Amino acid sequence: MADANFEREFLDAHNEYRTKHQVPSLTLSRELCTSAQAWADHLLSIKGLQHSDTKNGENLYYSWSSGPKTLNGKESVDKWYDEIKDYSFDNPGFKSNTGHFTQVVWKESTEVGVGLATDGNTVFVVGQYSPAGNMTNQGYFERNVLPAVTGSEGETEPSGVAPKSPTHTKPGCSLL
Repeated sequence: MADANFEREFLDAHNEYRTKHQVPSLTLSRELCTSAQAWADHLLSIKGLQHSDTKNGENLYYSWSSGPKTLNGKESVDKWYDEIKDYSFDNPGFKSNTGHFTQVVWKESTEVGVGLATDGNTVFVVGQYSPAGNMTNQGYFERNVLPAVTGSEGETEPSGVAPKSPTHTKPGCSLL
């Protein structure tokens, strides 16, 4: 179960990235945390990744280790954000290998909830977002996924260089 420290780290990581993209900070939603926690518990019980039937945006993260595995609230968000390296701001839109990143920085999303389930070696993290991101209507990506800005001159930041993580995504939802 995600404790207050994990929730804070998760929220802070989102908002640090969102600040880089000049979009408003998210607030933590108790309702979304309850839903995300229930789904994380379910994923641990079935030992598999699948999306819930939520109408909210959803990012999923899974990690396994042969030894005890601990996770901080920032790690899953960092993995999701790493997909920026594959996102084309010159050709915006939904792509299966960037859906986590775009949901993290989606401008119109205002709330997030997180759930964490672990048996010691296997960890599932569920992030749920309201309103959902990754809407494919015309112009939505241009309005909601803004380039990162650095420095006082407003220069855009180049894409990240983290190694590619395998993903499966669909509009409004993402797996990792």
